[in-house]
Amino acid sequence: MDIFALIPQFGGLIWTIAAFVLALSVIVAIHEYGHYIVGRWSGIHADVFSVGFGPILYSRVDKRGTRWQIAALPFGGYVKFAGDSNAASGKDEDAMAQVENDPVRLRATMHGAPLWARTATVAAGPIFNFILSILVFSTVMLSSGVSRDPLTVGEMRPLPVETNGLTAGDEILGINGGDLPSTEDSETYRAFIDALPQEPVLTYDVRRDGQLMSVPGPYILPPLVSAVSPQSAAIRAGIEQGDVIVAIGGQEIFAFDQLKTVVEGGNGESLDLTIWRNGETIPVTLTPKRVDEPQNDGGFETHWRIGIVGGIAFEAATESPGVGQALVSGTQQTWRIIEGSISGLTHMITGAISSCNLSGPIGIAQTSGAMASQGAQSFIWFIAVLSTAVGLLNLFPVPALDGGHLVFYAYEAVSGKPPSDKALKILMTFGLATVLTLMVFALGNDIFCP
Repeated sequence: MDIFALIPQFGGLIWTIAAFVLALSVIVAIHEYGHYIVGRWSGIHADVFSVGFGPILYSRVDKRGTRWQIAALPFGGYVKFAGDSNAASGKDEDAMAQVENDPVRLRATMHGAPLWARTATVAAGPIFNFILSILVFSTVMLSSGVSRDPLTVGEMRPLPVETNGLTAGDEILGINGGDLPSTEDSETYRAFIDALPQEPVLTYDVRRDGQLMSVPGPYILPPLVSAVSPQSAAIRAGIEQGDVIVAIGGQEIFAFDQLKTVVEGGNGESLDLTIWRNGETIPVTLTPKRVDEPQNDGGFETHWRIGIVGGIAFEAATESPGVGQALVSGTQQTWRIIEGSISGLTHMITGAISSCNLSGPIGIAQTSGAMASQGAQSFIWFIAVLSTAVGLLNLFPVPALDGGHLVFYAYEAVSGKPPSDKALKILMTFGLATVLTLMVFALGNDIFCP
């Protein structure tokens, strides 16, 4: 049993917080471990590795003298490397003076390490976040597989269709007399589906146990809910994965595109839907939300959406991809998230899309709970998406973030000396103010944006 599926759709306050803390803790631990392990490989000693801030709940010291600890406030973490102390007591100054007079001990500190070691150590945190995302996306692809070619029925989904002659193992060769294109040719495949009549029952040409036959089956893309988006109109209305929308305003529908057409053309007006769930019909009323969606050209388009993802009428039989194919796919998925995030931020800054697209801690926590409620795979996928976002955020050239430190190191590489202590203090103050301002702005979005 998938224990995550036991979480209510909204997660409940406790479950939402628990999912958020778990997701953030995993991401922070991976990020900080990147700093730690590359620093260790580079000859820099770590005094403390902490997940969380504040009072220490658990700690131990390993054989290298590093204290590993879990703190009470699970909203971040840090690695304290040797020499990372801003204390001004005479005792600390004397200790630092002794270290600086000892070349071996100085080399093991952050500020005494060569430029390449410091650069690699700082860059490793975001890089490990990206590696986590790639591995998760690749593992999900390996575990779930890719659709067989030709498209093959794995298992029929529960649908309110009286006539259905499809069965597991059927290879779909054609529909309504037309040859079904390969799903790998996405444009041709989609054009073929769009040209099909939107009727409750179609005729499928299949190969079953080596025999060719024609059987009746449901419209291939019914108004089926295969996933529900977090913080959407659908999730607020209680729509669940596996639901089938059978009517809008009392008018029967058979195709997902029929639903999409009504939602997009309704200009945000409330919709009365009839949901079929496990043989029962349930009335649902919801109001679509305006959503800014990224396009292939890097731009955005604004549409009305209720926040559901469709799917084909049956679970497609799959086959395992190669490890190389999975890694390539995982890398491409991570890169798409990076591109979309940069494009979205750019469009928000220029005012091309709403700044409400930026979520703060409340929004992220709500999304964590919602994704956990849809199952372990959805929750793990969300962790990978969030890990990419955290890695990218940390690379922004803002003092106090990893990207800001990398800018300082680039300056040192060009000028031959680091920025002055006075300049560093001013820049770090500016960086902290920028980060805090962004956090407050995002929190305001969580509270005031619809």
